[in-house]
Amino acid sequence: MSKQVDVIVIGAGIAGSTCALQLAKQGHEVILMDSQEFPRHKTCGEFMSPETKEMLEYLDIHLEQKLQPTTMDRAQIIMPDGGEIEAPLPGNAYGISRYELDCILHQAALEAGTTILTKSTVTKIEQPQAGLYEVQFKQNGELVQYRAKAVIGAHGTKKPRGVVPSAENLRDETVYVGIKSHFTGMQIPPRVELYFCEGGYVGISPIENGKTNVAALLTLETVQGSGTSVPDILHAASLTNQRLADRLAEGEAVPGTQVSIAPLNLSNIPEPWSQYPHIGDAMMMIPPLSGDGMSIALRSSLLCAQYTDRYLRGELDDKAWASEYMLAANQEFTQLLKRTRAIQKLAFAKVNVYYPKLVQMMPSLASYIVQATRLPHMNKTNR
Repeated sequence: MSKQVDVIVIGAGIAGSTCALQLAKQGHEVILMDSQEFPRHKTCGEFMSPETKEMLEYLDIHLEQKLQPTTMDRAQIIMPDGGEIEAPLPGNAYGISRYELDCILHQAALEAGTTILTKSTVTKIEQPQAGLYEVQFKQNGELVQYRAKAVIGAHGTKKPRGVVPSAENLRDETVYVGIKSHFTGMQIPPRVELYFCEGGYVGISPIENGKTNVAALLTLETVQGSGTSVPDILHAASLTNQRLADRLAEGEAVPGTQVSIAPLNLSNIPEPWSQYPHIGDAMMMIPPLSGDGMSIALRSSLLCAQYTDRYLRGELDDKAWASEYMLAANQEFTQLLKRTRAIQKLAFAKVNVYYPKLVQMMPSLASYIVQATRLPHMNKTNR
């Protein structure tokens, strides 16, 4: 016999956890599930923009009360030839590991009444009629089935089994590999450092407890042949940027924090809906150099929770739920995606060696580029 709930959120990362938290606070019975066990280390830049902090505080999550994240007030880009660009951030950013952040978000969701099921793999999603989803998943070797009025996809770029695949033009053809490792021993000023190298870039930023996060996005083509471990891949990347090699040599990798993910394909356009609404990376995978992935996860969560709550309360029917959320999500994220994709192309252009000199001639250009990759601050209509 199927169990009945109001909402099932698939994927317990930032977007899924905060969406479940909001809907539970609004009085809905929510299941938050994930195929993996939490907490765990994830491939992430672990850089929280000022907009991210603003949205967490709107959700009544104040990180300073939980732990001591680092703060950053500027960004530095280091080119392969040693040239650099530095620009102030539009406010103080935080450095916090996903391991700690996910713990905080899960605890908040639990306190709001959410049921969290980890190590639960979705095997089938069906919609036998409007306003009803049937979700089957495997937990501890047994098949379990739930019925829900709403399903929300926060499962990243890989859709669960039984879900219709996306149209091919939604994702770019270039295949990337993402990696992450924590380090100790690096003395990083209050800034995020972005090192460009052959096939991609490596971001380095301080996080809590004196540790440093090192995360990279590299094309699969350049990674192949460099080894399969995270240290091997980082070493290969550093061969094309001496300052990156020098920075990595300062520290020591923390065992157990190395994670990789592949294949990754950046989005061409947002995908806010298929059989159900999408949030976070399931909706849109942006170039990580924009540094606003966490902010997008949170903003899409806020939007989706708003329209899903109205649907569950009967203010919207299923068609209006889909159309209004898709409209809002496209208005919020389409132009941002276009800007970040354009900046990504410029970053990989062969003439990038001239960018530091160009910024010296036009100092405001670096600040403009940083601002162009950010979401606007929240206003009353977003809340």
